Amino acid sequence: MEPPTNPGDGPGELELTVDNVESALYQLYFDPDMERKNVAQKWLTQAQGSAQAWQFCWALLSPDKIPEVQFFGASTLHTKISHHWSDLPTDQHESLRMQLLSHILYFSSGPKMVLTRLCVALASMALNLIPQAWSQPVADMVRAFQPQRPDSEGGSAAEASQDPHAHCLALLELLTVLPEEFQSGRLAQVRRTQLREALAGEWKVVCPMLRQLLQSQDSSNQVKDKVLRCLSSWVRLDVPLGESHELVQDCFTELSNPELFDTAVETIVNAISQPDCQRYVDALVKLMPLVLGLHDQLRKAAQGGDMETSHGICRIAVAMGETHSRILLEQVDHWQEYLALVNMILYCTGIPGHYPVSETTSSLTLTFWYTLQDDILSFDEEKQAVYLQVYRPVYFQLVDVLLHKSHYPSQEEYTSWSSDDKEQFRIYRVDISDTLMYVYEMLGAELLSNLYDRLGRHLMDPQQSAIWQDTEALLFGFQSIAETIDVNYSDVIPGLIGLIPRINISNIMLADTVMYTIGSLAEWLADHPVMLGGILPMVLQGLAKAELSVSSVSTLKRICRECRHDLGPYAQDILTVSQDVLLKEIHKSSQCMWLMQALGFLLSALPVDEILGRLHSLITPHIQRLDTLAHREPDPTNKQSIIHILGMLSSLFTTLDINRQADGSEGAASPRLTASQSTQNPVVVVLQQVFTLIQTILGKWLDDSDVVEAVCGVFDKSVRTLLHDFGPMVAQLSEMLGQIYSTFPQASALDLARQMVHIFAGEEHHFSNIKSLTEMLTSATLTIFQQGPRDHPDIAESFMHLHAQILKRKPDLYLSEQLDIKALFYCGILSLKFPETPTVKAASLFFTELLPRSKDVPSLGEVLQNDGKLLTETILQAVGGGSPRSLAEHFSEVLLSLNRHCPALLSQWLKETLQTPGFPSAQVSSEQKHTFSQQLLREQSNKRRVKEIVKEFSLLCRGLQGSGYSEY
Repeated sequence: MEPPTNPGDGPGELELTVDNVESALYQLYFDPDMERKNVAQKWLTQAQGSAQAWQFCWALLSPDKIPEVQFFGASTLHTKISHHWSDLPTDQHESLRMQLLSHILYFSSGPKMVLTRLCVALASMALNLIPQAWSQPVADMVRAFQPQRPDSEGGSAAEASQDPHAHCLALLELLTVLPEEFQSGRLAQVRRTQLREALAGEWKVVCPMLRQLLQSQDSSNQVKDKVLRCLSSWVRLDVPLGESHELVQDCFTELSNPELFDTAVETIVNAISQPDCQRYVDALVKLMPLVLGLHDQLRKAAQGGDMETSHGICRIAVAMGETHSRILLEQVDHWQEYLALVNMILYCTGIPGHYPVSETTSSLTLTFWYTLQDDILSFDEEKQAVYLQVYRPVYFQLVDVLLHKSHYPSQEEYTSWSSDDKEQFRIYRVDISDTLMYVYEMLGAELLSNLYDRLGRHLMDPQQSAIWQDTEALLFGFQSIAETIDVNYSDVIPGLIGLIPRINISNIMLADTVMYTIGSLAEWLADHPVMLGGILPMVLQGLAKAELSVSSVSTLKRICRECRHDLGPYAQDILTVSQDVLLKEIHKSSQCMWLMQALGFLLSALPVDEILGRLHSLITPHIQRLDTLAHREPDPTNKQSIIHILGMLSSLFTTLDINRQADGSEGAASPRLTASQSTQNPVVVVLQQVFTLIQTILGKWLDDSDVVEAVCGVFDKSVRTLLHDFGPMVAQLSEMLGQIYSTFPQASALDLARQMVHIFAGEEHHFSNIKSLTEMLTSATLTIFQQGPRDHPDIAESFMHLHAQILKRKPDLYLSEQLDIKALFYCGILSLKFPETPTVKAASLFFTELLPRSKDVPSLGEVLQNDGKLLTETILQAVGGGSPRSLAEHFSEVLLSLNRHCPALLSQWLKETLQTPGFPSAQVSSEQKHTFSQQLLREQSNKRRVKEIVKEFSLLCRGLQGSGYSEY
C-alpha cells in the first residue's frame, strides 16, 4: 500500500488530526526512506503525549482502519492511561471503562495484536483504580464477558452473544495481562504492596474459573492454552499454592496433550518454582506423586528420542527437587517419595544420547546436585549421618553417570559435529568436572579409590582397555578432582602414576586428558620425584604432536615449575625435545612462549656453571635466525618472525632466575651459592652478546611500535626477574633507550625506563646513567606535549607513571637543572584532562607522589605555590562533570594530598575558584560549594571520608543527587 502524499515535508509540520496521525502511521510503516520513518516516529510519540490523544485514539480503532492503525490507537490508549492518568477527570472513568470493555468485545475475534493492547490498557486502568475506586475488578470483568449481557452495559451486546468462544479467550487474555502489567509497571513500594494484596484477593475469583475451564469437556485446546498461560501469569504474584494446588494438579493432565505440552510444562515449572510455595508443604507433598507419575512418560520419550518431551518433564522434576530440596528432605514420612524424585533426576542426568547433539536435558540437572548436597551437609551431624546413609550411594551412582555422560563419541562421529556442538560439549564437560569436584566433598577419599580400582581393572583387561573413551572418562574424573583438591595425601596417587605409562595414547582426545592429568599431579610429583622417570617420557612424546600442543606444553611447564630441583637427570632430554619441536615450528606462538617459560624454570635449578652452556645451545639457532631477519628489508612476514623470537627470549628470561629460592617459592630473591661471586648472570652474558644485534633490528624497525615493544619486553622481563643482577647492562641500555626514544618516542621505552628507575635509581654507581636517561626522556616528551599530546594517550600515561616512580624512589633527580619542573607540572595537568581513564589515573598518581615532596625539593614547592590553583581548578572541573564519575576516587586522593601538605593554600584556591558563578557546574549553589569546601578542608587523613565528600559533590554537580544513579 502506498502512503498518502503529505502536505509539507513530514508529519512534524502537521496539526493533530485523525487524518494526519493516520498519514504519519502510513509513513512510519510503508515509507522506504529511513529518515522519513524516523521523523514520523518522533512526531507520533509526541502526538501520543498530547491532550488530543484521548480523543483521536478511538477514531483510529474504527472498524474501517487497517490493523496497524488500530494497533496504534490501542497503544495510545495504554500510553495515556499508564502515563497521563491524572489528566482524565474522575467523572469520565466509568465511561472509559465501558468503552474499553466494548472495544475488547468487538476485537475479541482479532486482530490479536489490537485485542492484546486493549486488554493491557484496561489492566493499566484497573491498577489505577484498585482497590478504592474499583473494588472487584475481576468479578466485574467476568460478568462483562458473560454471553447474555443486558444491552445497557455497552453498545456491543449483539456481538457479545455471537461468539462466546472468542469472548472467553478475550477474558482470559485480559486476566493474563493484568498481573503482567502489575509486574512491569513503575510503582512506589507502598502502592505495589497494596496492589499485590488486592490482586491476591482477586485470585479467589480467578482460580475456580480457570479450574472449571480446564476440566470442561467443551473447552478447546486454544482455551486451555490460555488458561495455562493465565495461571503462569498469576503465580508470579506469589498467589498461595495452598489455594491453587488443585489447579496446578489439573495442569498435569494436559501433559498428555501434545498441543498443550510445552505450555503446561512452563506453567507447572512457574507454579512450583515460586519460593513462597515452601510455606505450603502439604500442597507440595500432594504434587509429588504427580511429578513421579511422569517417569514412564519420561522413559518412553528418552528411549524414543523425543527430546522435547524428556526436556520438559526433566524441567518439572528439577524445579520440584531443586527449589524445595531442604523442605522435602525434612518430610521424613515421605523420604521414599523424595528419594524416588532424586532417582528420577538421576535418570535425567544420565539420559541416553550425546550432549548436545542427541540430548540437551542432562545439563539441566547439574545444579540440583549442588543444591541437594549443600542442604544435606547443612544439617547437624546426627541428621547428616542419616541423610548420608541414604544419599551417598546415589552420589556414587551419580559419579558413574557423569563419567558416562562425559564420554566422547567415536572419532568418526565426533569429526562430523559442528564446531559449535564441540564447543558446547567442551563447556558441558567443564560443568561435569566442577560437579565431580564438588561431589568429592561428600564422598571423599573413597571416590578416588573407586576411580583408581576401576581404572586398574580396565587397563588390565585388553578388551576393555581398547575402548579408549572409558579410560579417558576415568582419567577425566581424576583430573577434575586433582585440579582443585589437595590430593598429596591420597594413597592411590602412586598407583595412578604407575598406571599412566600403561595407557596407549594413540588417540588424541585420550592423550590430551593424560597430559592434563599428569599436569594436575605436578605438585605431588615434586614431593615424590622418584616417580618422574616413568611419567616424563609420555609428556615429551606428547610435546612432539601439534594436536597436543596446549595440554603437553602446559603440563611440561607445570612440571618444570614445581619439580625443577629434581629435573637435573632429565634436563638434557627435555632440552633436546623442546629444541627440536621449536625448530620444527610444531607449536603456535603462544605455546612456544609457555615452552620457553618451562625451560627457564628448568635452567634456573641447574648448577650455575652448567647454565650458560645449556642456555647458549638452546637459543643460538634462534639468535642466528634473528640475525638473518635483522639484515633483511622490513616486511610483515619478517616483522612477525622477529617479534616471535624476541617474545620467546622474553618468556625465557621471565622464569630464568638463578637467585630463586631453593624451596621453589616464586619471586623470592634469597641468593643460592653460585660458582663464583664474580660470575655474571647467564642472562646478562647473553644480553650483552646480542646487544649489537638488537641495535641493528632497532635501526630498521624504530618506527614500528610492535617491534620496539618486543625489544623493550626482552629487557623489561630481564630487569624484573634479575633485579640487581641486571646492573652490568644499565649503562649501555640507558644510552640505547635514550637514543631510540629521542628519535621515535614510544610508551614501551618509558615503561622500561620506569623499571630501571625502580631498581637502580637508589644505587650510587648507576645514578648518573639513570639521571641522564630520565633527562633525555623528559626532554623528548615535553616536546610532544608542546606540539599537542592528544594523539598519544599511551605516552602521556607512561610518562606520568615514570615520574611518579622517580618521585617515589629518587626525588633527588628533581634537583637537576636539566629538568623543567614547571613544564612537568603542566604535563600532569594536561594529562588530568585526557578522556582516557588510564592516563587520568596515572596523572593523579603523579600528583599524589609530587605533593608530599614539595617541602624537600625547593623547585617543586615553588611550582606548587605558583600553579597549585590551576591544579585545584582542573580537579574541580573534572569532579564537576569534566571526567567520568568513576575517576572521582583518584581525584579525591589528589585533593586529600593537597589538604595534607598545603592546607592554607588549598583553602585559598578553593575559595578563589569556587566563587566563579557556574563553576564547576551550574547545578550547584554557592551554599553547596561552601559546604563542600568546609567538609573537604576538615579532612586531612580519612581517605574514605574524602572520597565520600568528593563523590557527593560530583553527583550534585551532575544533577544526579538522589536519582538512584548514586548507587552505581
